[in-house]
Amino acid sequence: MRGLLAVWGSRLRLFLGLCFLVVPGVAGADELNAGDTAWMLTATALVLFMTLPGLALFYAGLVRAKNVLSVLMQCFVSACAMTIVWIGWGYSMAFDTTGMSEGTMNLNSFVGGLGKLFLSGVGADSMTGTIPETVFITFQMTFAIITPALIAGAFAERMKFSAMLLFTVMWSTIVYAPVCHMAWSGPGGFFWDLGVLDFAGGTVVHINAGVAALVAAIMIGKREGFGQVPLPPHSLTITVIGASMLWVGWFGFNAGSAAAANGSAGMAMLVTQVATAMAALTWMAVEWSKHGKPSVLGIVTGAVAGLVAITPASGSVGPMGALAIGFVSGLCCFWGVTTLKQKLGYDDSLDAFGVHGIGGIVGAILTGVFASESLGGLGLAKESIGAQLGAQSISVIFTIVYSGVLSFLILKIVDVLVGLRVNEDEESQGLDLALHSEQGYNMEL
Repeated sequence: MRGLLAVWGSRLRLFLGLCFLVVPGVAGADELNAGDTAWMLTATALVLFMTLPGLALFYAGLVRAKNVLSVLMQCFVSACAMTIVWIGWGYSMAFDTTGMSEGTMNLNSFVGGLGKLFLSGVGADSMTGTIPETVFITFQMTFAIITPALIAGAFAERMKFSAMLLFTVMWSTIVYAPVCHMAWSGPGGFFWDLGVLDFAGGTVVHINAGVAALVAAIMIGKREGFGQVPLPPHSLTITVIGASMLWVGWFGFNAGSAAAANGSAGMAMLVTQVATAMAALTWMAVEWSKHGKPSVLGIVTGAVAGLVAITPASGSVGPMGALAIGFVSGLCCFWGVTTLKQKLGYDDSLDAFGVHGIGGIVGAILTGVFASESLGGLGLAKESIGAQLGAQSISVIFTIVYSGVLSFLILKIVDVLVGLRVNEDEESQGLDLALHSEQGYNMEL
């Protein structure tokens, strides 16, 4: 009797599964999945960890002791200000899809609507795929936090705090949110409809921030003594700790961009590790060959370059593609931080453009090559490598021009309103005392 009941019970479950398309362990498109949600909660914390304390410590160790607190303050206030901007209007501008239609070019192809201002209509039961929309909002908020914080590395030790804060709010609204919308809002978005592959932020985060950093460094001008006297890092120990935190947090950045606990997240995690290690070793080898000794600063900078370059490709390439991207990004970012910076003479204090701008460009372009299944990738969005490279190149060029022009205009406006740069006495004294009336100390451990 029990055997008969078991057989009929099995047949009944199969019948119900076919009727309602219920697959054990797999949630529907808008049905909560506990595993996906748990992973995305973790990934969100990891990405916030990248800014606080990861990026904050990475940057703090690279400046002089008299400016340590100012850099920590810039990263911390970015987390605070961007939280308010994001819930106020940033999320709506980036992800409100009202008026969007695949294949139709209109204003909503470039920027989202205002239907979700101050998270209007978002409740505890709102869903984005298989996770609560509240989790998706917070995850994307952590990206919006770290992106303008990256730019601060270009003007470290000489920009007014008021100018930095005003620039961050304006730039995130006018530049970041629209580029985010074009890439990630879905069908109808400009980059999306082009077939651009940007899994975790090559254009949205790194090229966007890197180009703005270069513009800021040139407009604000060089630090006093740049190129004439040494401007050594305050504490490489702190920088290594920060870089290590960035590496760990980046698993949330890339693997979390799958928005699910699945094979895509697993592959993104694997290729992130591979590309980072390869870029770090490549930078070390080039520096060792050129200067006779490998440096700690070199290997951690190379690691960050690899993390940057694999970001757009992390959901599209396999391990061999990650090796190639890591190798090329190590070479190109080393050239950008040393040769290019020296030839052009700009003072990108902490190499925000040399690492994030150049690394982002390298990663975005090479995604179009190594996403090909013939090269071990997970598949192109276009019909061939050539077509994919075309789409990737358009997104790169568009982001460079868009971010460059608007960053220039925003900085001009900020300069008129509050002024961009501290005076010579304040710069000489150090921004910790001059701007915050606090004295930092040597944090060498």
